[in-house]
Amino acid sequence: MELILLLFIFVLSGFLGFELIAKVPSQLHTPLMSGSNAISGITVVGAILAVNTSSDTLSVWLGFAAIVLATVNVVGGYMVTDRMLGMFKKKGN
Repeated sequence: MELILLLFIFVLSGFLGFELIAKVPSQLHTPLMSGSNAISGITVVGAILAVNTSSDTLSVWLGFAAIVLATVNVVGGYMVTDRMLGMFKKKGN
């Protein structure tokens, strides 16, 4: 029963996240990405703690998947933010 509840929360949060991001104007994507990176950093730390304290195989694999996906999100987000901020720099010699 607990797994079904967690799966429901996961699907609901994915749907809400998609709907929220789809309605954000393009001018606000860079500040939103920075906030998302901070939240994903917290997710990485929480997933590491979950993997470290769990003895259940399924929990360890789900925690590992959370670590990988959140890390990809953080790295990709910082790359996109850096590229967008680079567009505002003055061209040098």
